[in-house]
Amino acid sequence: MFASLVLEDEVILTGKSFGATTNSEGEVVFNTGMMGYPESFTDPSYRGQILTLTYPLIGNYGVPNTELESNNIHIRGLVVSEYSTNFNHWNAEKSLDKWLKEHAIPGITGIDTRALTQKIREKGTMLGQIVTHAEPHPPLKFKPFKAPDSENLVAEVSTKKPITYKRGLKHVALIDTGCKANIIRELLKRDLTVTRIPWNKNPFTLKTKFDGVLFSNGPGNPTLPKETHATMKECLNREIPTFGICLGNQIMGLSAGAKTYKLKYGHRAQNQPCTDLETNKCYITSQNHGFAIDAKTLPKGWKVWFINQNDKTVEGIKHSKKPFFAVQFHPESTPGPSDTAFLFDKFIKLI
Repeated sequence: MFASLVLEDEVILTGKSFGATTNSEGEVVFNTGMMGYPESFTDPSYRGQILTLTYPLIGNYGVPNTELESNNIHIRGLVVSEYSTNFNHWNAEKSLDKWLKEHAIPGITGIDTRALTQKIREKGTMLGQIVTHAEPHPPLKFKPFKAPDSENLVAEVSTKKPITYKRGLKHVALIDTGCKANIIRELLKRDLTVTRIPWNKNPFTLKTKFDGVLFSNGPGNPTLPKETHATMKECLNREIPTFGICLGNQIMGLSAGAKTYKLKYGHRAQNQPCTDLETNKCYITSQNHGFAIDAKTLPKGWKVWFINQNDKTVEGIKHSKKPFFAVQFHPESTPGPSDTAFLFDKFIKLI
């Protein structure tokens, strides 16, 4: 079987099909990481996206049976330069091809991913469709493109009811807007009891008294999950210790009165350098986001905390006096470095 990636500017790239022989659509983005594809595919922040991996050989270590970031694959399609049909790793239980088939996700191999990535860097992320076909040439008619940013993707990936993980005496409300599993692991590792709460439920309506609130990562346009904004605003009004990660950073900024904007092609990698403006230390971080906070719109009392050294975009904010802070990158890593895991300890000190 063949598969083609059809871009919204009418460019068509054809290769071999692997994974599910089905069609899909989404926003075409790229990740420059050398490894960690099982964690990336199960990261809910990738919901609605067709992911291009720039590392040339994918699939050679298969798929592990543990330590994934959720129970589902969230990408809508996969584009690689070369798919390895042979895999070998002590923790692998199946091939990438089989795993994609199980989750009905199409893949394309044999694409010039360097050229595709350069195109996205120059023109910005664009919509695309993956079309599978038996003949070498793709069909001539395609359905209209639909932007995932117009959908509230958070509602698709959030937990549907509160779930409590009992551990320690301090109790944290985790607002799940697409939470990665390793965020929960990092909190439990620090002897916290965690209640995972749906994106549209106010934690203060529960009988539980929380010592702090963490807003997780998640997919899509940060302006759309309005109920989550309302919860964040209540946290700020109550002055309860509040920590935001990725989408949580954008929602904190919006709720404080700042504005967000869409990046040209986003940050998706495990090697993004970010500088703490208070200490001037630079950390290597794992990132997956397509929006950022506009630093010029931060209100009085708030300040930029981290910046990206590649493009100087905002990578973290904090309040100058109150217990609120957030980062755009992933301190829980998976995949990627754990250089900034200390931020979880900083949160614990506040509660």
